[in-house]
Amino acid sequence: MNTYLIIAYLIISLWSAINIVFYGSRPTKMVSWILAVFTLPFAGAVLYYLFGVNRRKFKLFKLRQTEKRKHYSETYKELKNGEYSIHEFDNSVENKIANLIRKNSYFAPYEGNKITLLNNGEDTFTSIFDAIEGAKESIHIQYYILEQGELLDTLYELFKKKRKDGVEIRMIYDSFGSSHMRGKAVKRFRDLGIKASSTMPIRFGNLLFTLNYRNHRKIVVIDGKIGFTGGYNVSDKYIKPISDLGVWQDLHLRIEGPAVNSLQRVFVKDFHFATKEELMVEDACFPKIDKKGEHVAQIISSGPDSKYPSIMQQYLAMINAAEKSISIANPYFIPGAPVLEALRIAALSGIEVNLLTPKKSDSLLAKYSMFSRFEELLQVGVNIYLRPDFSHSKVIIIDDKMASVGSGNFDYRSFEHNFETNALVYDKAISKNISDLFHGRCTKEIQLEYVAFKNRPILTKFIEGLAKFFSPLL
Repeated sequence: MNTYLIIAYLIISLWSAINIVFYGSRPTKMVSWILAVFTLPFAGAVLYYLFGVNRRKFKLFKLRQTEKRKHYSETYKELKNGEYSIHEFDNSVENKIANLIRKNSYFAPYEGNKITLLNNGEDTFTSIFDAIEGAKESIHIQYYILEQGELLDTLYELFKKKRKDGVEIRMIYDSFGSSHMRGKAVKRFRDLGIKASSTMPIRFGNLLFTLNYRNHRKIVVIDGKIGFTGGYNVSDKYIKPISDLGVWQDLHLRIEGPAVNSLQRVFVKDFHFATKEELMVEDACFPKIDKKGEHVAQIISSGPDSKYPSIMQQYLAMINAAEKSISIANPYFIPGAPVLEALRIAALSGIEVNLLTPKKSDSLLAKYSMFSRFEELLQVGVNIYLRPDFSHSKVIIIDDKMASVGSGNFDYRSFEHNFETNALVYDKAISKNISDLFHGRCTKEIQLEYVAFKNRPILTKFIEGLAKFFSPLL
């Protein structure tokens, strides 16, 4: 029996190692997975196939309709409805970033938008519910987490009313983040005539394609004309303290204007992926949108089916474009070597780099992995602040003239494994508003000091090192 196990172990390990060599994306990550495969009998191979496979190169992932998703993106110019004003930048820096996003996400920077900043749970959901109340034709809603509670019940009652008015409602949610949305929980929505479906449902037959690849987006589109995106999920933790972390803080945007067309496209593509229903060719989903304001906005989407890691490229491009300041707020700041090096270069070049993260976290592993990067950043002059409450915001502000708000974290998962959406606003007033909120939190009392942090206990450093080893899984 032992001989058979050894033979099986060798065959599985060798086959896994061959796949790592052929499909691996980074040498250091490849070495780590090969070590895991051979030092953790069977378990290492299972972990690799669940969490380590590079789906962009691994041919099996192409069988999951990702080719059609790519086709939807690449044929955007033929599918647009209406004449929208694509903004032409005078500034070469902004122009370079906008061009990058147009090529890696297929979304243009549109002018004529009205952007409203929503910085607490009460304002965010009041605005979303008011927009739903005013819907005439369609409501499209997509969240990573739909959680039982007061907010979801309010959403249900609004949907019941709007269905009676004949409004078409489509709802998609992540099967892992919204794990309870099964059976009766989702049936009550479907009984209203709502087209509700999970994205990438976790089943034994498709486990390799779903467990490590989550749809982390948060999108609401009303009548194809009003859109919302940012960091908020539908969970009562954003409006009342239901855990030791208290009321979660976050940031969201209400968008009115041509950029909503881009959000709608993201939703439609994901809805087709979840339900096989064709919406991309329906003009009703893409009405002509009039100018609503003076803000220039551009949507960025990224996922394991993308040609490029668009969210990571966006963040890197913004960091490299900075001339005076970089301000980052993120609850899971666990970037890889390229982003860390870009921040070090910026700080050493004399650019003010500020990082605001929560002192507490909903994941100890993420917290220790995040803290393992701090010493090297503090050493080069990065200002790090640990806010006492839990902030779920994903924000980067450059020179107080452009700001990104969305669902993309600074970690491997958002860069490589999750479907994410950010909104980049090229506007000094909006950026200054977000910057003021950011710096209002950055007080001396919560700032980390390099010497004190460097002298933290040896045991703490060891735990951080272990957590860092597992950071590609986070």
